[in-house]
Amino acid sequence: MSPETKNNKLWVWFSIVLIVAVLLRLVMFFTYSPVTYSDTHSYRRAAEAVLNGFQAYDGTRTPGYPVFMALVGTDQTAYAVQLFLGLLVTLAFFYIGLKLSNNPAFGAAAALAHTLNAGQLFFEANLLTETLTTFWLVLAMLGTFIWLKYPHKRSFWLALGIGLSSSLAVITRPLFIFIPIWLTLFLTFTFEEKRIRVNWQPLVAVMLPAILLIGGWMSWVNVRYQVFNLTTMGGFHLVQHTGYYFEDVPDEDAVLRDTYLKYRDARIKAYGTQGNTIWDAIPELQEVSGLGFYDLSRTLQGISIDLIKTHPGLYLKYVLKGWWFFWRAPVYWSADSLMILALLPIVKASITTSRVLLFGINLLFILSSLLALLWRRLRELWRLTPFMWLLAGSVWATSVLQTLLDHGDNPRFLVPLQSVVVFWVLWMAYQSLFTWRQSRHGVYKIS
Repeated sequence: MSPETKNNKLWVWFSIVLIVAVLLRLVMFFTYSPVTYSDTHSYRRAAEAVLNGFQAYDGTRTPGYPVFMALVGTDQTAYAVQLFLGLLVTLAFFYIGLKLSNNPAFGAAAALAHTLNAGQLFFEANLLTETLTTFWLVLAMLGTFIWLKYPHKRSFWLALGIGLSSSLAVITRPLFIFIPIWLTLFLTFTFEEKRIRVNWQPLVAVMLPAILLIGGWMSWVNVRYQVFNLTTMGGFHLVQHTGYYFEDVPDEDAVLRDTYLKYRDARIKAYGTQGNTIWDAIPELQEVSGLGFYDLSRTLQGISIDLIKTHPGLYLKYVLKGWWFFWRAPVYWSADSLMILALLPIVKASITTSRVLLFGINLLFILSSLLALLWRRLRELWRLTPFMWLLAGSVWATSVLQTLLDHGDNPRFLVPLQSVVVFWVLWMAYQSLFTWRQSRHGVYKIS
């Protein structure tokens, strides 16, 4: 194929991706309103505190999304910006897929897999952290891909950009606190000519923003609220786990135990689960205990840790359950936000299709990544580069960390990395098809 033909093919696929991604988001913007959730109100409150110089900032949220809301202003503007960020993420996947495979068709498949995913697209209308977190994570991974793929482009400034993007992901969504360290490992230790080479430059460049942004924020929270954490909510999140066996709290904390159990029983009766009971119970727990918000969080953290030590088997049970929920591929949307009711059947069909496909893809990711880890021949078949292992490791680490710390809305925690999972499975399928075609002509054989 001539260079001119290759270039034409590239622009055709890029144009398809760009047109579909832009048109779909324009349709979204004019037919679907931004959606608020219970969490949205706390981000708005934090955004107001940001505008007032952090004087009334309560530490319940990291500042990433509140600062974003403060900068963009209205809900409609936030929605528009999130749609634009989704477009940028789509183009990033196109670039990574193109350069990894040297095939614009695969780049287009990776890009369209993100933009046509109902779970991702509808989340761009939700006034929650996920779309902004996805953008920062993908930007950091894009920088890491360039670092690993093109040694001549490695520089202090590229590593600094990777560190800044990954740190902003943490400041937006604390779950990803491991990402700067994880990326630093891949940038510091690289495989070249079957040898491990050590480059100390990225160790400094990536960790510097992490120390300043993440460490600085944690120090601010600690000085102000005597909690060395990213937020002041750690104790409340742990109750998401221990609330299932909160009746075992000792009598010395009976007033907290009995009050919580009252709310837990009511929630189970209404929803069939105790998940998120704590958010309804906090006001009365403060009232009956006389504890302030931060003291209550610290007290519940201590109670929860004692319960986990006493019932490690129960804790493990809900850890495993939360890990399984992580892969269930939900789509967060609101029928009330749809402005043209005639579109409702189409929307519902697309959501059902997306959920079925994504759940199957998630299961394929679990199985294929484990098998590839154990079987060298599969690693060769799928041509798994260090970058692909970076993606898989990021997903696996997130799946474990999220369930250790919380047992509430676990399926939501995968949203920022859902397209990474899809990218892995697409790459696996692409390489399998390529190898099959080559083997038919006697060109390629797995050793």
